[in-house]
Amino acid sequence: MLTRTQGLIQRAITEGGVVLVLLGWWLFSKDMPAFIMPTPQAAFGKMLEFFYDPALMRHAAISFMRVGLAVILATVLALIIGLLTRAFPILEEAVERRLLTFFNSFPSVGWAILAVIWFRISDGTVIFIQVMIILPFCLINVLEGLRQLDPELVEMGRSLTRSRRRLFLRLVLPLTMPFLIAGLRVAYGIAWKVALVSELFGAPSGLGYLLMQAQVRADATLVFACCLVIVLIFGVMDHFVLRPLARRYSVQRAA
Repeated sequence: MLTRTQGLIQRAITEGGVVLVLLGWWLFSKDMPAFIMPTPQAAFGKMLEFFYDPALMRHAAISFMRVGLAVILATVLALIIGLLTRAFPILEEAVERRLLTFFNSFPSVGWAILAVIWFRISDGTVIFIQVMIILPFCLINVLEGLRQLDPELVEMGRSLTRSRRRLFLRLVLPLTMPFLIAGLRVAYGIAWKVALVSELFGAPSGLGYLLMQAQVRADATLVFACCLVIVLIFGVMDHFVLRPLARRYSVQRAA
């Protein structure tokens, strides 16, 4: 455990680093054209418009909903594949040696191009791209969580109930939750990284669409503002939702 003094020093270093970065940004940009490098004031001012401009708020909300839905779908799909692998061990080789290798190595841009060809320009296109890219990260954690289940504990659960649904909800799912949450946090971060690429390829709305418009207009201020909004949304969600979930379902507590 950190002492109070160590905690204060650690916080001072962290916050001081942020101040130094902002100062360096300001010094570098103050004599540069705005279309190349906007000042921090201009970028943060543009970011604040996302809190009161209905059009900008709509684009941010759409991207957030797409990311959230993609993460949920990828997690559910990974859980289904993992449970099938556990129920039918003969599938383990195919899933871990073939399916995961395929998804981990398939180019992200390839999914984006194929999605546009298959589904045209739509919300489904964007969500499909994100799900395909983050699915292996969720699947790895699900498989590891199921592998760590105590066979004796599962067997004892089977002796207490014949309901597979009850066994899954009361025993298997709680024991795998630490791994599910870990995969969820990783997938959520990666989903935001690929969200803009997927929206650039196949969406008429969202933050990726705004970035494309900013590129056309050479509006570097809007580019910085969109990126800062993503950092803010991610930070808020991680701090108030994902981290508390991770603490609640930590491996130590699960044990």
